[in-house]
Amino acid sequence: MEVLYLLIPMSVLLVFGLMALFRWALDAGQFDDLEREGERILVEDLAGLDEDQAAPRTRVEQSGTAP
Repeated sequence: MEVLYLLIPMSVLLVFGLMALFRWALDAGQFDDLEREGERILVEDLAGLDEDQAAPRTRVEQSGTAP
């Protein structure tokens, strides 16, 4: 029974922490445009890549050997 004195406050802190994390995700724009990422794989040009994303590398570039 004494363990409830520890578990209840810890669960309340966990809920507040998760609510703060969800609020941060909303403010950071994580849920702004859900359709763009799903449709981006259908377009073949590289114009859809964000500035911080690199173009996909080929297997030759990854292995470092020339054919």
